[in-house]
This record gives sequence, structure tokens and C-alpha cells, in this order.
Amino acid sequence: MIEGTIPTRTALVLQQTALTVGVSPTHLSGAVEMDPVALGDDRIRVPIESAWRMWEMIGFAGGPGAGLCASAAAGRGTLGVWDYLFSSRATLAESLRTVMELRSAVTDPSVDWQVLEDGGMLTVRVGVAVEADPVFVPVEEFVLALVLRRVREATGTHIIPIRVAFTHRASGRHAHLIDEFGTSRIDFGASHSEISFLDIADLPTGRDPHLGDLLCDYARLTLAGARPLPSWLDRFHTAVADAIASGDLSLGTVSARMLTSPRTLQRRLTELGTGWRDEVDRVRRQRAMDLLRETDLTVQAVAARVGFSDARALRRAFVQWTGQSPADFRTGQPVQAHRGPL
Repeated sequence: MIEGTIPTRTALVLQQTALTVGVSPTHLSGAVEMDPVALGDDRIRVPIESAWRMWEMIGFAGGPGAGLCASAAAGRGTLGVWDYLFSSRATLAESLRTVMELRSAVTDPSVDWQVLEDGGMLTVRVGVAVEADPVFVPVEEFVLALVLRRVREATGTHIIPIRVAFTHRASGRHAHLIDEFGTSRIDFGASHSEISFLDIADLPTGRDPHLGDLLCDYARLTLAGARPLPSWLDRFHTAVADAIASGDLSLGTVSARMLTSPRTLQRRLTELGTGWRDEVDRVRRQRAMDLLRETDLTVQAVAARVGFSDARALRRAFVQWTGQSPADFRTGQPVQAHRGPL
């Protein structure tokens, strides 16, 4: 399930925009942590709560026009395959419908994006605000400006909208919006956030039919394999498991794998209400249980693989963890007792 998430590519645009408008790196790091290893993987998704926190910072620090800074930061290709779906079909209207269908490639799939046609008028509607909230100001600026940029790129035409509508109320002058959208027909306090065009539905996009199909297939496959961004603790557990497997388990080794210092690592564990020993035991316990369930390795061999000196040391720890010996656990004997913090 990817509802309640956005792709890392979108999160990176927000992160860069926040820094550009003056949000401090310290404040920003509290909103979202992104593993550098995950940034090149289009399947990784960031919780939407992190995106909202970044938008709040962007709006507060950047003021009017902050959302336009985000759209300027999102050059073509920055948002991955979604950017090219605007020219994935023969006409602009057909391409826009594909863009809206596959919106999950750039945003939370629960966001309602639509393409509406009424005679010669084509409207892209990008959601409904349930209630007035300052956070919607930069979001609406960003999305509508981004759609206009991509429409122009797909058609090679400097298209001018006939109307742009925002759900938030006007606050002061909005010359920056007139300059961005090329029209003074900008409405505020509307029921929907949308941008409307006249007589553009049939504009050709220069689409290669085979390439368009490949782009759509790639987007669908990426979404099918999408998964949440691992938490800091998930990444810590992975680093511990790798250190155990390499036979070099130490605070220094794991902190180096996490690209941090031992002191910072211990402080972070304390902030999460846990500690080094508890989490190492947690990783060892899970790995030992998996090996006992899924392999025919001897208890001595399992002990070696989870970082114990011998089978007796594993037996003592395993009884503390589960209330069973490794042999009883493997044969499915019922638990008689359970001791220990885990």
C-alpha cells in the first residue's frame, strides 16, 4: 500500500526548496530523514506527514510565491517518469488523462486529480481543500505551475491558461502569480484548485507510440513495487545484521555504516527509548529464530552466524528471549516461560 506516501523524488524537490527559501538544515532534518542509498530508487516512498511538515516550513520561510520556487526546482526529469507522461499519448488531452491516472508516481494516490473537458475548455483539477489552511498556499502554487510547465514542454507551445483558481484566500498583491501563469484571471477562495485552457485538447505532443507505452508500463511496474522509506531504526538493524555477518560487530563499526559517530548513534537510540544492547539482542534474536525455522543448521552453526561464541551462549540468550531452548523452538514445543526485556 502506498497511500499516505510520496516518492523520494518529490520529497527531494521539497527538501531543496526548503533550503532555497531559507529553512535551516537543522529544522529540515527533523521533518524527514532520507537514506542516501534509497534516493536513487524510484520505488521508495516517504510518509506524507513529512511532506506536509516541509510544506509548512516552505510557506512560513518563503512567503508568497514559495510554491513557485518548488516548481522552478522541478526541472523536466527531476520527478522521474511522471514528467514524460505529458507526452506519452498522441494528444495533450489523452496524455493529461494518463498523467492523472498515474499521479501516484509523483504524489499521494489518495489526492484527487482530474481532467475535465467542456466543449473547447480543458481543466486540470488538482484536489479539493476541505478547510482553509495556510499550508495549501505553496502546494497549490507548486502543482498548478508545474502542470503548466509540463504542458508547455509537451506541446512546444507557450500556452496561456484562461483561468487559474486557488482555494485559499488572496493575501496582498499577487503579481508573482500573474507573471508565472501569464494571465490576470486568477481567482481565490474557489471550491477547487484548478487551471483551465481553451482549445488545447487536440494539440499533438510529438509522442512515439512505442515509447509512450513503455513509459506507462515502467510507471505501473515502479508503483507495483513501491515500498515505504525504511525508518532510522530499520536502517540501524540492517547495519547491525551486516556487522554480525561480517564478524565485526562493534559500536564503531555500526556507526560508520550509518555514516554517524558512536556518540550520535547512542543518543539517537536513547531518544527512541532504547539502547545499543537491547537492539543488538533484538537483531540477534530475529536472525536466530529465522535460521532455526528456515534451515537445518546445527545450533552451533546458528550461534556462529548470529555472533555468539558457542551453542551454550546462544541457548542461554534464547531461553531469556523466548522461554524456550533453540531445540524446543525448532520442534515447536509450547512456551513455558518468558524472561527478559525483549
